[in-house]
Amino acid sequence: MKISIVGSGYVGLVTGACLAELGHEVLCVDNDTHKIEELRQGRSPIYEPGLEELVRVNARESRLSFSTSVQEATAHGTIVFICVGTPPGPDGEADLSFVEAVSREIALNMEEYRLVVEKSTVPVQTGQWVQRTIAHHVRSGVEFDVASNPEFLREGSAIRDFMHPDRVVIGTSSDRAASLLVKLYEPLNAPLLLTDINSAELIKHSANAFLALKICFINAVSRICEKSGADVVRVAKGIGLDRRIGVDFLQAGIGFGGSCFPKDVEAFIGISSKLGYDFKLLREVLAINQEQRQVVLTKLEASLGDLAGKRIGLLGLTFKPDTDDLRNAPSLDIVRLLVERDADVRAYDPKGMERARGAGEAMEVVHYCDDPYEVAENADALVVVTEWDVFRRLDLQRIHGAMRRPFVIDGRNIYDPARMRRLGFEYHGVGR
Repeated sequence: MKISIVGSGYVGLVTGACLAELGHEVLCVDNDTHKIEELRQGRSPIYEPGLEELVRVNARESRLSFSTSVQEATAHGTIVFICVGTPPGPDGEADLSFVEAVSREIALNMEEYRLVVEKSTVPVQTGQWVQRTIAHHVRSGVEFDVASNPEFLREGSAIRDFMHPDRVVIGTSSDRAASLLVKLYEPLNAPLLLTDINSAELIKHSANAFLALKICFINAVSRICEKSGADVVRVAKGIGLDRRIGVDFLQAGIGFGGSCFPKDVEAFIGISSKLGYDFKLLREVLAINQEQRQVVLTKLEASLGDLAGKRIGLLGLTFKPDTDDLRNAPSLDIVRLLVERDADVRAYDPKGMERARGAGEAMEVVHYCDDPYEVAENADALVVVTEWDVFRRLDLQRIHGAMRRPFVIDGRNIYDPARMRRLGFEYHGVGR
């Protein structure tokens, strides 16, 4: 099948590479000429385990190609996926200007039947708006359908998530469109949910909001654990063994970040408000998430007092491991708060330091180190910000010996508290 992907960012590129791997002829399009040139040379502009190799192999086998032309994409693919960005506006609502522009351009270049599929995360009822936009601009007599096919990819495991999904959601009122998408995803042998477009759009926002809610719930419980002497890891295990709840997303820490959860929760609040419902529960989710980042500063100041001149080392900068993504990462807020207090901030991240250097004024004054041991050198405190596996395997005795004061705030609970204390660390986890 011939497939076009408009928007070759994280979702678009992973989707295109995986569909090519399934044997389809895929054209990925983006208006960033530098990105397209990189991809043509076999280099991925983003870090995702296995993605660059998947791009290189399928490009070599002529199943995956790249262009900057939406006109070419419209001519190439029977199915055209819209995977452009929907960044939050000043009020938190999703900015759909890129979706509108691409929908209009597809319509103006359409000469025969095309199935236009929303893959971007969009507010409920966007599909109806895309349908009207295309209908307004398409030439008379040219047939088309619109569908919603939300993505559920996790950064760091996106290829596996695409190839082995929990479910594939297809929202459309057209039998023809449904048949095409069922055929497209058939090789995955995944549960298929066929529904209307509005429900498909709402499934995506609801899923992300609920997962964010689970994270913030256990983070709120962690505060009670610290005050009562309980251990949040054991509490979470006891909760998670209930099959109605499950263990996933019940890991306490310093809060979620990334391109999805913060943006989608804010957008869902805005969507609900427009429909006449004040989603107070989700407003509290965002508040709890922000508080978790402040907790790090509270713990540092409680032990070290005035942070001016104190050397604080950060282990990890990206919002999660196995990605180079710093969007809405807790590290950005933590660094800003430390810099405001005139702390000497040092940091190491296996993949995120290049992006970190351009991530804001506060990040420019950070001293970026070559490895975790350099971060620990003469440090007054270490903060585990991202749970990279390399940090789990550190020589902790060497870390202890390098630090001026062996004080560790484990923002991701990757270490055993009893072992850390046996090694002589002043150790503070989250809810432990």
